[in-house]
Amino acid sequence: MTIAVTGATGQLGRLVIEQLKRKLAADELVALVRSPEKAADLGVAARQADYSQPGQLQTALAGVDTLLLISSSEVGQRVPQHQNVLEAAKLAGVRRVVYTSLLHADTSPLSLAAEHVQTEAAIKASGLSYTLLRNGWYTENYTGAIPGALAAGALVGSAGNGRIASATRADYAEAAAVVLTTSGHEGKTYELAGDQAWTLADLAAEVSRQVGREIPYQNLPEAEYAKILENVGLPQALAAAIASWDVGASEDALFDDGKQLSVLIGRPTTPLSEAVRVACQ
Repeated sequence: MTIAVTGATGQLGRLVIEQLKRKLAADELVALVRSPEKAADLGVAARQADYSQPGQLQTALAGVDTLLLISSSEVGQRVPQHQNVLEAAKLAGVRRVVYTSLLHADTSPLSLAAEHVQTEAAIKASGLSYTLLRNGWYTENYTGAIPGALAAGALVGSAGNGRIASATRADYAEAAAVVLTTSGHEGKTYELAGDQAWTLADLAAEVSRQVGREIPYQNLPEAEYAKILENVGLPQALAAAIASWDVGASEDALFDDGKQLSVLIGRPTTPLSEAVRVACQ
């Protein structure tokens, strides 16, 4: 069996490769990346594979049995790019595809959902055996804001009292590795989220506890939060999108209590306190 991972030099992809190396020989793994020279430290074969280059994708997928399709980072271009990968996979003889989708993609109010739903439909129509990993939010999406919150004296956002059942990238990577290397997952859709949900006020309280000073949470209107993100250097469109996702979180779009993630990985998901500790180091 040969397993290939797209986006293998990305933050999630690298962690998946490391998990797979614990389970399989390195020569059974292939890293699919835009720039193979950036994958030299992965310790596995690297092949050039650009989501937008169908011919290149087919060559890169030669001899691959199972493919982890990590969703493209190019929001707005995901559907055609993912379709390119699926068509190349069929031509190359790939047997199974595992896709990183979005938590409750079919009912999610988040703007990200539509491209994931369309990709899921394309996967089901492809004739390939498949597993859908509907990943919730990465805890790092929020702990990444801790340095700025410490500098400003407050954590800001637009998530209100919404419950966020996040997990770390390492948790999701471990789940992907389990699904890629064990049987019984064909045709299944997993809703993956952290065991313990929290609010941004909970996050602020945990940060306050660990740093020894009060860092309150300040809930802002969507437009005001977007403007703050823009002022710290994010492109206007991305700032607006992030603020809108926070509003979605206020409506529990990032909440799930099914604990399918911890069942898959055979342990509790990483607690918020541990992710905060790492971010505060």
